[in-house]
Amino acid sequence: MADSVMGATLGIAASALQAQQSRMRVIAENLANADSVSTTAGGDPYQRQIPVFEPQTTSAGATGVKMTGVRPDITPFTIQHDPGNPAADASGNVKLPNVDPLTEALDMKEAQRAYEASLNVITAVRSMQMKTLTILTKGS
Repeated sequence: MADSVMGATLGIAASALQAQQSRMRVIAENLANADSVSTTAGGDPYQRQIPVFEPQTTSAGATGVKMTGVRPDITPFTIQHDPGNPAADASGNVKLPNVDPLTEALDMKEAQRAYEASLNVITAVRSMQMKTLTILTKGS
């Protein structure tokens, strides 16, 4: 019983590690494109992506989490008047990405903390398993 609980706990924590790792990749992509404008005049720039998470059944039968994809952020683009920019429309306005580096930095910090929390769970479970083995071998 305890072994199945520990296995389920490890599965949940491992799924969370993978989900947060994927989330950090999306955030890094957003940050890398924070200054990207359209390659065509009047076109849309890079659109911020938001990770989508869904419950996932782990190999131990517990419910973990998985990043199943991304969806575009519908926040409007910022408009800047820059008639000399090749991405400017007929009025001289350029659409800038809807990526806020401060928001991305905060999201990255949150993802890092969630990742660290999952690592701590795995470390604690492994420690309990080792202590259990030690107790069992001393009792023999």
